[in-house]
Amino acid sequence: MGRQEKARTWLAGCVASLALAGCMSPGTREDDGTVTRFLSKSPDAQAVARQKEAANSPIITELQGRASVLPAGSSFARVAGPVLQANSRAAESDLKSARLRASAANKNWLPSIGPNISLTSLSDIVAQIIVEQVLFDNGRKKAERAFAKADVEVAAVNLADDTNDRVLTALSLYLDATEARERVVLEQRTLKDMQQFEWIMNERVKGGVSDMSDLHVIRAKLSEIQATLAAQNEAASTALAELNAMSTEPLNDVQGLTRVSVSTLDAAPLDVLLADAEKERDIAQATMDRAGFLPGVTAGGTLGDGGSGIGVNVTSDQLLGVGTGASFKAIEAEKEAAARRVAQAQEDANRALARLDQRVSALSRQVGEAAGLTAQAKANLDLFQQQYDAGQRQVMDVVGVYETFAARQTAEVGLKYELALTRLEIARTLGLLADGSQI
Repeated sequence: MGRQEKARTWLAGCVASLALAGCMSPGTREDDGTVTRFLSKSPDAQAVARQKEAANSPIITELQGRASVLPAGSSFARVAGPVLQANSRAAESDLKSARLRASAANKNWLPSIGPNISLTSLSDIVAQIIVEQVLFDNGRKKAERAFAKADVEVAAVNLADDTNDRVLTALSLYLDATEARERVVLEQRTLKDMQQFEWIMNERVKGGVSDMSDLHVIRAKLSEIQATLAAQNEAASTALAELNAMSTEPLNDVQGLTRVSVSTLDAAPLDVLLADAEKERDIAQATMDRAGFLPGVTAGGTLGDGGSGIGVNVTSDQLLGVGTGASFKAIEAEKEAAARRVAQAQEDANRALARLDQRVSALSRQVGEAAGLTAQAKANLDLFQQQYDAGQRQVMDVVGVYETFAARQTAEVGLKYELALTRLEIARTLGLLADGSQI
């Protein structure tokens, strides 16, 4: 055979191998064992594929069935919507990669086809096509498919976790801005009332009724109020600026506090789902590692310049040695460790949720107590004001009671927003800040 004929044979072999690989690579195996050869899927076909994926995965089914606890049209929902639209969704790319790897693993039962080109001398080229089919591999191919499926589940949980974490971050900023704006209103009212006390004290000093030191004390309190007012304005501006940087549209006009109804029993924590998916992936990896030590059976054939042939091979990825037994024990121990990590994740999640639940109960009680203390402080202020008007109290007495009233109002506001944030943290732990079907 001349050099030109060898080159033509080599080129024909390459083209044939590429054509065979192209026909089978994008296909999927149907229930009857046939292989479809569509180069791309229509949107309807993609939706059906996603439904099949969810049906085969309890974890993905559970994630898709989760509904957001944020009431539609509420201030929290108005914040979460634009923030999610602006999400770069880096975790989504990981999920797409995992799905592609799973799609490739689902075809690992097909024969392997490829060219074998060797240079026997400076002028001779031997081109062959090699076809190899695995007959028995100790469950390695099945484990590869299980690993790819678990990898998709891990990526899906990570995407849900990333999305819920972004919503919590945005809502935390919104709560900071809303709390600061509410405190600004309180400080402005306090400033106005304290300026009135300053005017009264200044007139009393002019008339020689009061001492100048009392006027200095009130003016010092005015300076503190003004400093607090400026700090709260800056805090509101900073939180809003950071929140707007996360959103597709300005959120300065969103106002109000939304009550979120959530229970620790509404769903399984995302950390537990992640540990469960990672357990399945680790078990699949251990199965593949174990299969690598055991002999497998493959059937192969060649076609090309050197002639054609078919044979059966018995091979293993790793050679057996003195430490093989310990390696098997380590693989089995990894399976047990994976199950224990799920139990540990469940315990940690239960502890975190129990702490948050007790925190909600405590804050709910403290908010009620704070409201009662504020009402009591207001009643005391009204009484002192009446006594001052009757000449029975000094101005500084009324100022002291007023400061107590203002402090009670501020404490009540802080507890109210801390309670709202704690409820959101429970929803974030459970993955209920965003609709699973939309993620």
